[in-house]
Amino acid sequence: MTTSGIDRLLARARTRLERVGPHQAAKELAAGEALLVDIRPAAQRAAEGEFAEAFVIERNVLEWRLDPLSDARIPEATGHDVRWIVACQEGYTSSLAAASLLDIGLPRATDLEGGFQAWQRAGLPVR
Repeated sequence: MTTSGIDRLLARARTRLERVGPHQAAKELAAGEALLVDIRPAAQRAAEGEFAEAFVIERNVLEWRLDPLSDARIPEATGHDVRWIVACQEGYTSSLAAASLLDIGLPRATDLEGGFQAWQRAGLPVR
């Protein structure tokens, strides 16, 4: 059976990540060890709901906002050692985005397994 190019790309990206589930992510956030980034588009957030506490940075500008050397970075992008947990709706796009963050020199970046849907199913705070 032949896999599609995107399936291969996703699989490669995930081999580079130490993905976290919703409860682990919530634990890291509560301890101040990580920052959560929601990369879903505005329409999806409006339709499905939002994380109670997350930075909203749409996918098309993610690298510029989180790279500590970028002129377009957010204030929280203080260094290459920040732990970023990237989330999307189901945990697919976030894997590709987190791998891209590794590529720009953010070695602690990862993504949320199952995305917003898994977070919500786990009963974690949403709005």
